[in-house]
Amino acid sequence: MAAPETHRAIDAVWRIEAPKLVARLTRMVRDVGIAEDLAHDALVVALEQWPVSGVPENPGAWLMATAKNRAIDYFRRNKRLERKHEEVARDLEARQKAAPDFDAGLDDPVGDDLLRLVFIACHPVLSTEGRVALTLRLLGGLSTDEIARAFLVPEPTIAQRIVRAKRTLASRRVRFEVPRGPELTERLQSVLEVIYLIFNEGYAATAGDDWLRPALCDDAVRLGRVLAELVPGEPEVHGLVALMEIQASRSHARVSATGEPILLPDQDRSRWDHLLMRRGLAALARAESLSATRGSYTLQAAIAACHARAPSAGETDWRRIVMLYSELASLAPSPVVELNRAVAVGMADGPQSALDLVDRLVDEPSMRAYPFLPGVRGDLLAKLGRLHEARVEFERAASLTRNRRERELLLARANDLAVKQL
Repeated sequence: MAAPETHRAIDAVWRIEAPKLVARLTRMVRDVGIAEDLAHDALVVALEQWPVSGVPENPGAWLMATAKNRAIDYFRRNKRLERKHEEVARDLEARQKAAPDFDAGLDDPVGDDLLRLVFIACHPVLSTEGRVALTLRLLGGLSTDEIARAFLVPEPTIAQRIVRAKRTLASRRVRFEVPRGPELTERLQSVLEVIYLIFNEGYAATAGDDWLRPALCDDAVRLGRVLAELVPGEPEVHGLVALMEIQASRSHARVSATGEPILLPDQDRSRWDHLLMRRGLAALARAESLSATRGSYTLQAAIAACHARAPSAGETDWRRIVMLYSELASLAPSPVVELNRAVAVGMADGPQSALDLVDRLVDEPSMRAYPFLPGVRGDLLAKLGRLHEARVEFERAASLTRNRRERELLLARANDLAVKQL
């Protein structure tokens, strides 16, 4: 195999195997930073040897065995480690001698270790930015540069977030374990929040030149599916997977060939990914079967399912969507939920009913810099024939967004109204 092909193969293997390597090594060395360093040491050896010797038959096991050897070397070098670390090194060395072939290296189940790594990467002691960066690094297999490009921030900023997150985990002595009881629910919410943040940044980018960043959506959906396999009895995990898959099924129809946004009523539904949609609807059914009470992600997935099941925009069951948003508002009240409920009310009962609800949110402090609020208000005012006011709202929304595509869409709507006023 030529060197460039080998490097592509190594990159593909790394994306798949990196989370497993880091998870297992973290259990062994009890430090996620050291574990990642050891995994990367194994990657460096692969980059040196595989172009010459070829990719092994079981590359994951090869990487694991190499990383274990590096772990033994690490413990031997560090004179200041406690006796327990010396015992761990001897145990690693003994296990390596007992099972020297590479194929044995990854035969043990890795589910528990991966789940522990998920809970560490998304631990509430870390900042939101730190959790997102560390999750993409440890579980997504992304490089620092790839994460920086995805979020449009300088690479040193992402590197700093990752280093700070690792130091925080070490200094707080965060345990490599799956939480139990009430703590599990709280910690699981943090995990779901991180995955959904990653998805949302890909689905509706907050800044930059692109309306969509599909790679981030793909990473989030993949992480959600992994989590659903690790904790199959948690309904909200399946609810989140359902929400992401149903939303992602519309991705191809959400942008034109030149990258301009296409809003939901104007989308060509034949371009929706119906296989992904069916997977999402199946995940929603599973979430609803696991609990008589729907959580926030399951409710949002049920709302997305109303759009997915409608053959056309005009056949959307807006009254059911209003009901679901009312249920969501009772469970997790927020101005954003109320704004989305108002949009549904507008479609079910007319723009004036919606505008009455939206106007109650205008003075809400958390909504002052939220471009969707004036955008919705502009749309409702335009439907009511109040064109000048609508134009002002669209221009205000355009001034608040940091996404170029969204800004252009809003300004185009404002200009259309200006023409109608002539």
